[in-house]
Amino acid sequence: MSGIWDIKADVVSEGDNLRDVSPLTSKTRKDKDGYTHYVFSKVMFNNKWYVIPEDDFELFEKFVEGGSREYPSDGSIPCDIVAGQARKVLNELVACSNDPNHYYCEDARDALKHGKFAVVRGTLKLYLGKYTTRDWRRKRFTDDIDFWTFQTSLLDSTLKSCNFIKNQDGEWEKKVEWVNPDKKKTRNDILFAANNLNQLLDFGAGAYLEGSSLKEIFAKKIKRGHDVDISDIINVAMVNDGITGKNKDEWLQAWSAFEEAANTRNSRTTSNLISLCRSSLAIADHLKRVSEALKKYNDLIFDKEKYPDEKLKWICRTSIHWEKFLEKNGGEETRKMLHFFYHQEAEEKPIHAANLRNFAYKILELLNSRYNYLKVKFEIED
Repeated sequence: MSGIWDIKADVVSEGDNLRDVSPLTSKTRKDKDGYTHYVFSKVMFNNKWYVIPEDDFELFEKFVEGGSREYPSDGSIPCDIVAGQARKVLNELVACSNDPNHYYCEDARDALKHGKFAVVRGTLKLYLGKYTTRDWRRKRFTDDIDFWTFQTSLLDSTLKSCNFIKNQDGEWEKKVEWVNPDKKKTRNDILFAANNLNQLLDFGAGAYLEGSSLKEIFAKKIKRGHDVDISDIINVAMVNDGITGKNKDEWLQAWSAFEEAANTRNSRTTSNLISLCRSSLAIADHLKRVSEALKKYNDLIFDKEKYPDEKLKWICRTSIHWEKFLEKNGGEETRKMLHFFYHQEAEEKPIHAANLRNFAYKILELLNSRYNYLKVKFEIED
């Protein structure tokens, strides 16, 4: 297996080698046709802030209190807050394109010819395009907005008009603040904005970028392969099957990113694809457990001893829509609304789990086809 894939891979940053991509020695075997089968365990992302409970009732409580799974992130500002700032920039670009007297009007029209979301890439593109679940969009954090436009002067002017300033390193930044829903405390941090166009000619470490489509976002994430990248891909895969949904066509087009990655037979990329399969199947199992826990215990939201009005108010803190609903409609209607929401989630999660399993096995099939000449097969244990 030497040189086929990286046994140690990067979890958080370049060169940390914290992810162990070792196969299960006891299950590695060679079959009668001379193929070596490397079997890997399923694996969840390690998150020091969240430990998945073994008990189903505790799992239900975790879900009610804010969710049943946390997401790896590469920043400290909630995507909700960052998206608000991104929308201000995009709306400014749209206003500019609609003003024939604006100095940058033609540039703005050119920049927006494929739609305003085409100007954004990375995490915020996935957020604004709603390629994922609301849970991911609510829990994902980042520190920057990645733009993609050849109209650099236009973007600089727009960022300036949206109160971004250039720091000593020549980076656009803006101080933002928000209220932590758990502690109701005001927090603030520095948000950065960058035009990823400057990576167009950077061929080092797989950083070459071509654009802002889903395929191109995946291509970068597969090559880098940190936990946050793998998690983001999984959270798109779970809500897309290529058959239904508003993103089905783009999802099918994005599949070529995985084919191109597998074609390289690069040891780092292969390791990242194996990790993608391991985590996809582990999360699929977890989603099934959450669904079963919700079906078993969702009626408890009507139990006022277990969930008194004060606790109900605390539960609603995670969504501004829930808070407004509670204020307008009162506790009884809110309990009904939450009960219906839990029922929907219980029905939806098995679908997401199935999407992930299909995705993982399709990636494995792709990988195995590329290493057939070496008589190697990759598998994930049941």
